[in-house]
Amino acid sequence: MLPSALRHGLIGLLLITPALAAPTAEQRGKAFAQAHCARCHAIDRASKSPLEIAPPLRNLHRRYPINSLGEALAEGIYTGHADMPAFELSPDQIHDILSYLKTLER
Repeated sequence: MLPSALRHGLIGLLLITPALAAPTAEQRGKAFAQAHCARCHAIDRASKSPLEIAPPLRNLHRRYPINSLGEALAEGIYTGHADMPAFELSPDQIHDILSYLKTLER
């Protein structure tokens, strides 16, 4: 009986392992921010932005409700200064970055 129970336990573990290893929306959002925003913006809860005029991402919720940024991200972010690149995000990327931004509000 023990070998059967052990076998079933191992099968169950193998089935859930990929789900445990998959990155969460927050993790994917942080990775996106690291790749596309961190050159200028602080993307964590404590550090200063590398570019002094770039607001830290942790402060965005003070200026805008995070959920309201989804539409702006879908339409594309365009700013009045040349240093900020213009970009558009896919719906999945928007979900991920908004999920990450919400973790910075805590």
